[in-house]
Amino acid sequence: MRIENSFIPVRGVGEQTERKLWRSGVTHWDDFDGSVVGPTTADRIEAFIQEAKDRLDDGDTHFFGEVFPNQERWRLYENFRDRTCFFDIETTGLSKERDTVTTVSFHTGGETTTLVQGDDLTAETIDEQFADAALMATFNGARFDVPFLETSFDVDLDLPHIDLMYPCKRIGLDGGLKAIEKDVGIAREGPDISGRDAVRLWREYERGSQDALDTLVEYNRDDTRNLQTLMDVVADSLHAEVFEAEQHETEQ
Repeated sequence: MRIENSFIPVRGVGEQTERKLWRSGVTHWDDFDGSVVGPTTADRIEAFIQEAKDRLDDGDTHFFGEVFPNQERWRLYENFRDRTCFFDIETTGLSKERDTVTTVSFHTGGETTTLVQGDDLTAETIDEQFADAALMATFNGARFDVPFLETSFDVDLDLPHIDLMYPCKRIGLDGGLKAIEKDVGIAREGPDISGRDAVRLWREYERGSQDALDTLVEYNRDDTRNLQTLMDVVADSLHAEVFEAEQHETEQ
């Protein structure tokens, strides 16, 4: 599903009205002719489409991040797939005030980069990873990864954010990232370890084990790369559930 299929950002257009438009054959901004809805709503939709087309041409994801409800931000992904920055952090604990970020992996456009504490993990290198991104995506990052990075490095991660934990729940996928990966058949290339193991590996690295760091980095990179695979699964599932289902209803 693409942004251009969406009318829900318009004031006065809820889920029912949007689906009514789709069932009437108005499945894209270009299909809208003012019918189906009342004149006030029609004027609002036309004004939105005019502005949204310009914003989309400019790649202004901040605009769409503001006008789309949080639970519908997944709709931005198809338009900005190649400029979505997936990222995942490892830390020495759960407190963003007391604990330390040890590694951060970023995956954008098929390329994965990992930054390591004490080597190349700084506010500047974090900002560089987001410089060309249009969206950012995490799993449970709204509560953990984002505030942890912002507090630890005094950075401002203000891109529109898709926290995959919530759309996963929407399609019936509960639990942690690794449990959900197994549920949808996503395989891991690296070691099968836990967050607790990640803390242990960092402590071993601090005592001089390069192998421990290598294992930690591989684990962190797996987490991050698999976020894109999961995002693809979620986006396809929600597309079928939210959009294609209405097309099927119309055909019947």
